[in-house]
Amino acid sequence: MGIQKELTTIKSIFEKGDTDIEVTVAGWVKSVRNNKAFSFIILNDGTTFDNLQIIADASLETYQNVLNAGVGAALKIKGKLVESPGKGQSVEMHGITVEIYGNTDETYPLQKKGHSLEFLREKAHLRPRTNTFYAVFKVRSVLAKATHDFFAEKDFFYLNSPIITGSDAEGAGEMFNVTTFNVGDDKLPRTEKGEVDFSKDYFAKNTHLTVSGQLSAECFALGMGGVYTFGPTFRSENSNTTRHLAEFWMIEPEAAFYDLDDMADLAADYVKRLINDAFKYCEKELAFLHKIYAKGLGEDLKKVASANFQKVTYTEAIEILKSSNQKFEFPVEWGIDLQTEHERFLSEKHFKGPVTVTDYPKDIKAFYMKLNEDNKTVRAMDVLVPGVGELIGGSQREDNLELLEKRIAELKMDMTDYWWYLELRKFGSVPHSGFGLGFERAVMYITGMTNIRDVIPFPRTPRNAEF
Repeated sequence: MGIQKELTTIKSIFEKGDTDIEVTVAGWVKSVRNNKAFSFIILNDGTTFDNLQIIADASLETYQNVLNAGVGAALKIKGKLVESPGKGQSVEMHGITVEIYGNTDETYPLQKKGHSLEFLREKAHLRPRTNTFYAVFKVRSVLAKATHDFFAEKDFFYLNSPIITGSDAEGAGEMFNVTTFNVGDDKLPRTEKGEVDFSKDYFAKNTHLTVSGQLSAECFALGMGGVYTFGPTFRSENSNTTRHLAEFWMIEPEAAFYDLDDMADLAADYVKRLINDAFKYCEKELAFLHKIYAKGLGEDLKKVASANFQKVTYTEAIEILKSSNQKFEFPVEWGIDLQTEHERFLSEKHFKGPVTVTDYPKDIKAFYMKLNEDNKTVRAMDVLVPGVGELIGGSQREDNLELLEKRIAELKMDMTDYWWYLELRKFGSVPHSGFGLGFERAVMYITGMTNIRDVIPFPRTPRNAEF
């Protein structure tokens, strides 16, 4: 019989509430308190936020294992489940046998005391054993499932877009190169102009890690109707802030026959689904996180989940900001890219709830966004929520071939890199729209964590690729 078949999970113990039966559990010691006559062991196996209290009598044959076990040790314990007289737990265990799978010593870094988030980032391989990071990463897992469930229910297909790409979806140039060349080689193949000759490289062209799956998603949307990508994306932006990562996950739905209003409604429904599923499946975890890191966030999230997402144009938003008499660090003028302080004022102070800002100036948006008739703005949107500002960004895509070619030329981008993207407008073009959500931003928003490094298992940031 395999080990797993022998074990009962702590989650099932609390769910069933059975007593007067013998079971075997296995997990990691959260704390142990030894007395002459007996010991208290607090054990967690990862299946639930709750810990199981185990009382081990000193008369047990394997009691020495209890005395030897340190915080963080992995134990297998057979025992009898009984009603617990203690507060906060319905069931506890009276131990019969205790086996040590793997012990710890005094160098184990997660002793029973408070640890700063900064310290735990240095111990990212161990931090899932803490209450905080168990809670954060359970929420992350639930939000990932909610994402797949939501789009499947909308009849969107899940698309695995390529990680290696030859085009820059955003046109910003902040991309990691992919090459088999030895970058330290002073004899790299060169063109007649003295530039590196990527035609001699593995892919015979200059390639990169993707910054977005959007362009690939558009191809499939214009044949399958609605698709979404959910995968890793990369930016080489040298930004060492609490909101930026070099490697992060993006969710990008794309749908044919959707205009911007359709996509804004989809985005609002999606945000509500994330919040509702988080509370449905992670009630204890969210209560713990919000109590420590974001008091009052739970009620704020529930308000957003039941709110009507209001809409305002960028031009109207600028007028609201200018007439607010509010002092902003970044001056407000038509044509600026809204900063977090502007977005939060709109959502928190003016609209007092979630709001979607539409029709931004074309000069601050990407090349693929549909041009409005005023020739100054594009059909772009940002979904703003209280406490965060922008959570989702999206647009209706330019479906007119001539206008798209003109925009690419204006930005001095290489037209040949987008030949296939342009052909989508040549062969059966239709109105279509999409949005992007940085998954880590959503996890931060719902958990209340304030540093993006604390919502991804192993953060990749400038000068840091540990683990």
